Amino acid sequence: MTDKDKLAKYRTEIQQMMFVSGETGDPSPETTTLIESIVQDQVQFMLRECTVLATRRGSKSISTDDLFMLIRHDRAKISRLRHFLQWKDVRRSVKDSDDKDAGAGGDVGEAGVDVAGAGPVQGGGGGVDAGKKAKRAKVDLVWDVQSFFAEIPPFTDDVEDEEEEEMNFATLQRLKNADERTKHMTREEYVHWSDCRQASFTYRKGKRFKEWAGFGLITDSKPSDDIIDILGFLTFEIVQTLTEEALKVKAAEDISKKAGGMDKSRLKRKRERGLFDPPEEAREPVQPGHVQEAYRRLQRGNNKSRAMLNFTKNIHRAALKLI
Repeated sequence: MTDKDKLAKYRTEIQQMMFVSGETGDPSPETTTLIESIVQDQVQFMLRECTVLATRRGSKSISTDDLFMLIRHDRAKISRLRHFLQWKDVRRSVKDSDDKDAGAGGDVGEAGVDVAGAGPVQGGGGGVDAGKKAKRAKVDLVWDVQSFFAEIPPFTDDVEDEEEEEMNFATLQRLKNADERTKHMTREEYVHWSDCRQASFTYRKGKRFKEWAGFGLITDSKPSDDIIDILGFLTFEIVQTLTEEALKVKAAEDISKKAGGMDKSRLKRKRERGLFDPPEEAREPVQPGHVQEAYRRLQRGNNKSRAMLNFTKNIHRAALKLI
């Protein structure tokens, strides 16, 4: 066991996230350790960049606006993150209303938010009133025009911008992929898949995550709950993107192997599986090599800057990119 294997803290969570992202095999400890190392590097890179942005603002502590600035080019992810924070605010408002009603001696039912983000789910008389009062708060971005004015027009839910359209397209694509992955699952398998969707780097692991991310070393500021939640959202997205890209790499590799095998046995007739034939081999899990190739593809930068260094003695050093 290597030193990285001993320092691995999120092996179970990464296996669950990979299973949700389409990996049906049992990934090896080397694969999960490699993914955890990549995610840790990404989180530490975000903290360093946020610290630089906070210093430019003249602040000693990082804020949620700094994290938004890092992913500002990914409009679909920005919109999903805003959607996540809006419903988090709804849950907080409903919970506060329920606590006040319970303190007043009222009969309050449970209240929450649907997992798919369809809207608040209430039960009981007090919960309905709390759900009506709770509205989604608009999450303003630091580069929006509205952020420069003290008064802004009222927020309406029926207006969709380009970011919302991109988010809706990305959400529909993810729902389609999830439907394909769970189409042939049994009831027990789907329950397990639903439990794996709750895997998180940060939920009820705040102290472990802060030590793992290096909050006391990279930045001295005490992170707020919103920052921890945003980092938990982004880490899940990183694992999901890495797994999906690694599966594409593995699929291309399997196709090339099958094509090579068909050239050798082209004259052999392919027969159907018989009743007493042995069971087919289970699908092999993603290997560390597939993850490394997926990471290389996701880190692929602009070739124009590399071409400018041709016929020179300078070495092209690409900057780290967020996944």
